[in-house]
Amino acid sequence: MLYGVAHAVIPPVVKTIWRPDVRGLDHVPKTGPVILASNHLSFADSVVIPVVVPRKVVFLAKADYFTGSGVKGALTRAWFSGLGMLPVDRDDTKAAMDSLDTALEVLGRGEAFGIYPEGTRSRDGRLYRGRTGVAHLALTAGCPVVPVGLRGTQDLQPVGARLPRLVKVTLAFGEPIDFRGRFEGTPPGRARREATDEIMAAIQELSGQQEAGVYNDRPPDL
Repeated sequence: MLYGVAHAVIPPVVKTIWRPDVRGLDHVPKTGPVILASNHLSFADSVVIPVVVPRKVVFLAKADYFTGSGVKGALTRAWFSGLGMLPVDRDDTKAAMDSLDTALEVLGRGEAFGIYPEGTRSRDGRLYRGRTGVAHLALTAGCPVVPVGLRGTQDLQPVGARLPRLVKVTLAFGEPIDFRGRFEGTPPGRARREATDEIMAAIQELSGQQEAGVYNDRPPDL
């Protein structure tokens, strides 16, 4: 119920104020399990994607956002829950592994799951190498992956900024990538790597970012 109320209020307000440039939204299936795999430039990415997509998109968010106390803590929980986000402890290795199971549960219910294959935000604007969890989800769930390219969100709410800014934001959704039947007989590790690289190539084409060619390590303060 909270999601329904929040999604009826937040998207119209955000679209009216920021007027995001949205392209290829028709590539997102209206029903059924699907993974939205995006580049990651800002904390705001997990807000702008659910705002423009007409169906519920589940993202994982830091558990800290759900454990605050007092009025501020309650409002924060309501905000993130209302956007369809689920808590995960990123500092707990087991919890991080369990998050893949959580994602599979979401997909098993026929919902949309949002993921950033880079693992964490890009601090220099480059596109980092994708981690293979996204391919594990796609190959295990047998669902399509819609690549997403974001531009401008790094200026929407930079690290340390308390309030969002009025900037131009572009979201481009690519054609769904379906891996079903494509890796029969291929060793699982190789299949996941090749599928992930294909997803990242599609994201790069949409985002126009320079490829870093290495993995992105999460800094202590993010």
